[in-house]
Amino acid sequence: MTSFRKANFLLLYLGLSVLGLNAYAQSDTCACGLATLLDRVNTQSAFLTPDSAAILVKLAQQNAARFNRLPEFNLNAQVNLGTNNNLPGGYFSYGVVPSNSKVRTEGNSSTILTDLGIANVNWTLYDFGENRALQQVAASNVEVEKSKYNQSKYQLQAVAIDNYLQWLRTEEFMSIQLLHIQRNKEIQHSVMVLAKSGIKPGVDTSIAEAEISKLRLNYVQLKGQAQQFKLMLSALGNIPVEKLQADTNYINKIVAVNQATLPGADSAMASHPLLNYYNSLYQNSIDKERLVKKSFLPTVSLQGAIWGRGSSVSSRDEFRSLTKGFGFERGNYLVGVGITYDLFDLKRKQLQLRTQQAATNYAEKQFQQQQMLLNLNENKVDAQLVTATEGLQEIPHQLAAAQAAYRQQLSLYKNGLTSILELNTALEVLYRAETDLIRAKYVYSQMLFEKAINSNQVQTLLQFTN
Repeated sequence: MTSFRKANFLLLYLGLSVLGLNAYAQSDTCACGLATLLDRVNTQSAFLTPDSAAILVKLAQQNAARFNRLPEFNLNAQVNLGTNNNLPGGYFSYGVVPSNSKVRTEGNSSTILTDLGIANVNWTLYDFGENRALQQVAASNVEVEKSKYNQSKYQLQAVAIDNYLQWLRTEEFMSIQLLHIQRNKEIQHSVMVLAKSGIKPGVDTSIAEAEISKLRLNYVQLKGQAQQFKLMLSALGNIPVEKLQADTNYINKIVAVNQATLPGADSAMASHPLLNYYNSLYQNSIDKERLVKKSFLPTVSLQGAIWGRGSSVSSRDEFRSLTKGFGFERGNYLVGVGITYDLFDLKRKQLQLRTQQAATNYAEKQFQQQQMLLNLNENKVDAQLVTATEGLQEIPHQLAAAQAAYRQQLSLYKNGLTSILELNTALEVLYRAETDLIRAKYVYSQMLFEKAINSNQVQTLLQFTN
């Protein structure tokens, strides 16, 4: 199945992680059907925890973006000890340059004490939509993470369905294997009766015993495979292994479903998790384009400041006691509205915008590619379903012929008219026909669910099979 193959990397990761994962829930929990299992995967799977945590991160960032409009309000208080001995002249301020504005005709290196208190505010009144664009980007970032989370659930569903169907197939193989062992035991009993009466050679008993031993070994291997599938499902659904019970009739329910009864997939495809994810990436990139355009527009801001100052130097330029430097002697305020615009940002804006537009184009191509792949896979699965349906219709004839051949060979052997090798050949043909039927049912079920996954109709199919 194509979607199942796409999730192979996830299967590998789960397989490596399952031994170390705590997959145990409450003791009264039991997942006997696929619908219940998928509900557990969607709501309690530990493998969805990282994606759900990522959503919380983006929500926190979105909440932080709402407070970007708060004004800047700074307070500063300082007491300084130094000299006041300047000459006029201009300079470039590389870093912090102390303010010492008094110019004297004669140098004076006496120490003075000054104190200063400042409160200033800077509040952006209008930014031509930049803040709104920033909040939209934060919101679309959240949508990307949510759609990624839904895509992870979609992939986990595909993995869970694949493992569940393989588990049911293996359980059916085990049932056939037990039936085959029982048939060989019956043959062994007949061989022993015929050998004791001298009708058949004793070597036939050894052949019969070897066949039984081989079948038992196959059963052990199948049992191990079934346990591996159960471990995987246990990890996916956070369910204790011992609480998992297979619905052995479920594949037969799926086979009874005619794929033509499934409703049209157009509406379901419109909300496909895979398409939603790539569409959210595309919309997110468009929002980032808008932010780039807005970020280079002017900003209109309200600015204000109030400050007080004290100094041990008096207004008449008298150097007083240092203690006179404590306490504000003069106060000032300044309020204004300003507009800021960098005329030379145009080139940077063009470069950033072109880069973001290229990212938008890439996201759009990814979205279109996923649509094409889903449509291609839909046609492919429809063709495979036709083949699987024809196989299901033909195999019953094969099975009926094999059963008749086995009964005839068994009757002939009991009457001493054929050899043990011919009987084993007939039994092997019957066994192959029975296992072919199981494989055919599994392939049909697999293709039907592949179609449902590809068209986002898993829940619809589950309703038909419950």
